[in-house]
Amino acid sequence: MRKVNEIFYSLQGEGHHTGYPSVFIRFAGCNLRCPFCDTSHEGGILMDDDAIIHAVKLYTAEWIVITGGEPSLAIDADFIHLLKRATGKKIAIETNGTRQLPPGIDWITVSPKTGICGDSGTADVVVDRADEIKVIDVGQDLEPYFSLGCRGEKTLMYLQPCYVEDPAEREANRLRTVRRVLADPRWTLSVQLHRFLGIP
Repeated sequence: MRKVNEIFYSLQGEGHHTGYPSVFIRFAGCNLRCPFCDTSHEGGILMDDDAIIHAVKLYTAEWIVITGGEPSLAIDADFIHLLKRATGKKIAIETNGTRQLPPGIDWITVSPKTGICGDSGTADVVVDRADEIKVIDVGQDLEPYFSLGCRGEKTLMYLQPCYVEDPAEREANRLRTVRRVLADPRWTLSVQLHRFLGIP
């Protein structure tokens, strides 16, 4: 049994696959506590693998996005193998990178939280591969992200404004991130498209 926050169908709103129709499996629980997190860690229901697969197969999207919380707490190699075999879909994951991942995942998005949240050392990135690194911009030093061990020659680098409820602060965050991307073209801007569109 795995604790699932929600399974839903929407457009990917962030990073390289922005705009792609995707089935999202959002697992409950995380090993970090970030002040800007928009996911409930206390909720969720227990589902077996057959129920998860049944829910995913209701949609024809090519991609499954495994997210959280921190989804690496809830998955293993058997689950990834079963999910791919039963659905025929590609699997992406959005992870903070603090735990090793099982094989078979087609696209790995690492959203590192080192220096943002968690006690010293608890947010260190240990995964050895990232197809994209997506950093939430809270004004921190950005240079260390280019030295992460999971970053390869083809790893895409995205910088994303930190979403907050206050409209004035939210706008200030967006403008800061735009300025930082313009000042350092090694980054590409990522925006939460789903918030602009008013979809999940």
